[in-house]
Amino acid sequence: MEQLLPPDPGSAVVLVAYRPAWPDLYAQQERRIRDALGPVALQVLHVGSTSVPGLTAKDVIDVVLVVPDAADEAAYADALVAAGYRLSHREPEWFEHRLLKGWGPRVNLHVFGIGCSEVERMVAFRDHLRSHEDDCGRYEATKRELAARRWDRVQDYADAKSDVVADILGRALT
Repeated sequence: MEQLLPPDPGSAVVLVAYRPAWPDLYAQQERRIRDALGPVALQVLHVGSTSVPGLTAKDVIDVVLVVPDAADEAAYADALVAAGYRLSHREPEWFEHRLLKGWGPRVNLHVFGIGCSEVERMVAFRDHLRSHEDDCGRYEATKRELAARRWDRVQDYADAKSDVVADILGRALT
C-alpha cells in the first residue's frame, strides 16, 4: 500500500451517536463527485456506519466510487483533487483500491473499478445491518468495545473488527 498523505498519528477512535444529517452530507458529496467526474462516476454509494440509520459511528462519511478502471487515475484523480479531495492511499494489490480524503465534512472516498467484488461486499454488509437489528446491535457493541482502546492507527481499529464483520457478512451474502 502506498501512503500519500502523512501517516495517521494514532489516537483514540471517537464514536458519535447517529446523526440524522449524515444522509444529506453524503448526498452533497455524491453531487460533488458526479459534478467533478460526469459519466466517469459509474456508481456513487453511501457505505459504512454513517449509512446505517441509528448506528453509532466515527463522524466520517464513507463513499464508494465505481469508475471504469481504478488504476487509471488520470481518468478521475485530478478532477477529484480539484473538487477538494486529497489522494491518501494506493492499494494496487487490493482491487486497485484508491482512497481519497475530504474535509468539511470528513470523507473517506473509496475508488474501485467496475465489477469489483468488494463493492458488492460493502453494500451487502450495509444493507444487512439496515435490516437486521440483532447484527447491527452486535456490530455496534463490538465497535464501542474496540473504540475504548487506544490504537496506533485507525486502520488497526478497523482490522480488529474483522472477525465480527466476516461473521455478519457471511449471513449477508447468503
